[in-house]
Amino acid sequence: MKRRHILGGGLALGLAGLIAPGLARADPRPYGSVWARTLKGGPYNLTGKFVQSGFATGRAEPRQEVILDGTARGLTSEQGDFVIGFDRDAPPMARLAIGSGPAMDFEILRTPYDIQRIDGLPPDQVSPSDPALLERIARERDLKNIGFASREDATWFVRPFVWPLRHFVNTGRFGNQRVLNGEAKSPHYGFDMAAAEGTPVYAPQTGRVTLAEPDLHFEGGLILLDHGQGLISMYLHLSTLTVKAGDLVTQGQIIGQVGQKGRATGPHLCWRLKWRDRALDPSLWVVSQA
Repeated sequence: MKRRHILGGGLALGLAGLIAPGLARADPRPYGSVWARTLKGGPYNLTGKFVQSGFATGRAEPRQEVILDGTARGLTSEQGDFVIGFDRDAPPMARLAIGSGPAMDFEILRTPYDIQRIDGLPPDQVSPSDPALLERIARERDLKNIGFASREDATWFVRPFVWPLRHFVNTGRFGNQRVLNGEAKSPHYGFDMAAAEGTPVYAPQTGRVTLAEPDLHFEGGLILLDHGQGLISMYLHLSTLTVKAGDLVTQGQIIGQVGQKGRATGPHLCWRLKWRDRALDPSLWVVSQA
């Protein structure tokens, strides 16, 4: 059966006061820099954040199969670089092997998640039932699946990421359990960044645009960027898109503007990240907090 990826829209509760530059520089996670570490003594030079919703990059022999938790996950690059990701609910141990190399076991730390309750949403943004709307949602899901299927042969992910907004207020952390209009829903797989409508959105890393849709039901304006080896970032609720599918964008390039289209209660950017079928916290990829 074909796997289906379904994006739900992020939500922002509005801007509480002025958006100060310093808010964009603070580490949004409680454990700060202690999450960043290198696994010394291992065969694959792993460096990253070994937590639920985290990631690691490494280097091995070129063009070898990456096998994570017993599943083949594509090949290392021409230089041997690779990326792996750990899902929101990843188990406490992971196992990695590259090609015929030795298996490496390592610990994945638990991430605490909150519960976020939001009321007053239109019913069709929580539990749509109209047949025409359901047909539209299915069509849009197929479009997103095409974007997610991209596998750019690139290693742009090896460079540090930057924030997609220069200034913002964090109004929703990755992984929070969502209760919408009193109804328990899937966890929130995005990092919400409230900012004024029209605020420029910058590519946090070089990538290929695999989808650029101006007005989807849940996501509003949506852009997907492929950063290589199945690492795809998402930008939801955009009011304006300044790129199109197929474009190669560079880190720091403007790709759109903040909006409140789709399932949103205020202007904000919902920033998301997937590595193949695993949902990751994009904020963990921003290295510099200075």
